[in-house]
Amino acid sequence: MDAMKPVIILVRPQLGQNIGKAARAMYNFGLTEMRLVAPRDGWPNPDAGPSASGADVVLDNAQVFETLDEAVGDLHHVFATTVRPRDMEKPVVTPEQAAKSIHDNAAKNERSGFMFGPERSGLANDDILLADTVLTVPVNPEFGSLNLAQAVVLAAYEWSKLSDIVGISGIKEKDPAATKAALIGFFEQLEDALDKKRHFHPIQRRSAMVTSLRNMFQSAGFSSQQIQTLRGVIKSLSRPDNSFDK
Repeated sequence: MDAMKPVIILVRPQLGQNIGKAARAMYNFGLTEMRLVAPRDGWPNPDAGPSASGADVVLDNAQVFETLDEAVGDLHHVFATTVRPRDMEKPVVTPEQAAKSIHDNAAKNERSGFMFGPERSGLANDDILLADTVLTVPVNPEFGSLNLAQAVVLAAYEWSKLSDIVGISGIKEKDPAATKAALIGFFEQLEDALDKKRHFHPIQRRSAMVTSLRNMFQSAGFSSQQIQTLRGVIKSLSRPDNSFDK
């Protein structure tokens, strides 16, 4: 496991399905280290697997602790997630701000963790006392109801935006744009083929028609590979009809 990735700590989780959904949310964004503090129904929980939808690596490596003190003992910074205001003198940040802090902490070889409370009641004040910072999601003040997996998604997603996770780094890079020389060669080949087919008629309008065509293809933003493909198409269409019979 990557020691610089944030740990997800579920404090007194109640339902195995919710633990599984939290694992799924974690793995979607490249997080794999889950810690469970006094899970109500014990661990392992057979209800967690189906809800994880394939995020088995998270569940298989989940660590169980009897107390929150033990679960956060090796961490340098802990963020307590809550949607309710608390009368505590602690900094309050958004998930985006927390993610930035976690990356800054990792650059100093300091570990961080997100702490989530039980589904029904959330974190208790005694839990939050162990946190350095309170993480609050700016939700509708008339309906601040996020389930456990949703809260994990928000925290993990904001962290992943600043990270080189597989889902992002694995995207195929766009082919480089065609050079002007490649475009000019394409234009000349196209116009020569159209001349042979007497496309430009009347001839007095040839200049205006060529200008219109060049502007159209220029604005399309073709890549070098796409230009090569188009040139191959023109070459094929320019062959005599019986050229393939030889």
